[in-house]
Amino acid sequence: MAPEENTGIELLLQSFERRFLAVPTLCSLPWQSLEAKLRDSSDSELLRDILQKTVKHPVCVKHPPSVKYAWCFLSELIKKHEAVHMEPLDELYEALVETLMAKESTQGHRSYLLPLGGSVTLSENMAIISHGTTGLVTWDAALYVAEWAIENPAAFTHRSVLELGSGTGLTDLAICKICHPRAYIFRDCHSPVLEQLQGNVLLNGLSLEADINANLHSPRLTMAQLDWDVVTVHQHVVIAAGNRLAACREHQRAPEVYVAFAVRNRETCQLFTTELGEPPCSPGPACP
Repeated sequence: MAPEENTGIELLLQSFERRFLAVPTLCSLPWQSLEAKLRDSSDSELLRDILQKTVKHPVCVKHPPSVKYAWCFLSELIKKHEAVHMEPLDELYEALVETLMAKESTQGHRSYLLPLGGSVTLSENMAIISHGTTGLVTWDAALYVAEWAIENPAAFTHRSVLELGSGTGLTDLAICKICHPRAYIFRDCHSPVLEQLQGNVLLNGLSLEADINANLHSPRLTMAQLDWDVVTVHQHVVIAAGNRLAACREHQRAPEVYVAFAVRNRETCQLFTTELGEPPCSPGPACP
């Protein structure tokens, strides 16, 4: 195999690995690139490698996505395989049978591979709205801030950080694992969200301040119920999910504030940025 061809296959495998573990919409996976590779070669080894990078991945085996997601993924993979008239690949059908035999749950996992190794794994609800809140699922704005934080760790290193509306914990956990803050405070207003968030903190090998077994080399982590009408800020950095930041603005020494939110309504976006004294949002999946 030519070096450039080998490089292309490695990039394809990495793309499947990262995207599948993060459980995006299936159409966002690199299916077209896979089809092109399968047309160029009748070898089934590539599909075996994709299985090892996705449903057979150690992270996925330990913390699987929803049964429905895995079933849809394998069904699509089998469809791509059959389209090139290859011999049946037993491993694909065996994986599908194992998935169909698994018990469906209201919870599933997303795992985000970190640039320097390791991952952030989240257990979250499968329903967009559950227990009267949307905070039990991961939203694009959290992913946006997490990616920005990983690229700008100095904004958080050795500093105390407060997040208003922590949700599933993606942003918090990525910052705690990569950026080495001195202290991090998780806050959300819904009890079910805080309960799930606490589980995700422990799932990722971190401990809350009250835990006597807390790792002394990890940031000091605390969690508290959030009342949007009474927000007191004493931290260096505040991360917010597009809500009221008056408490920050009234501080004599205002902290650095980073905000990201999904733009579902342009008027709401413009009203929010006007209140902050910023220009209106530009079109995009999230407004930083």
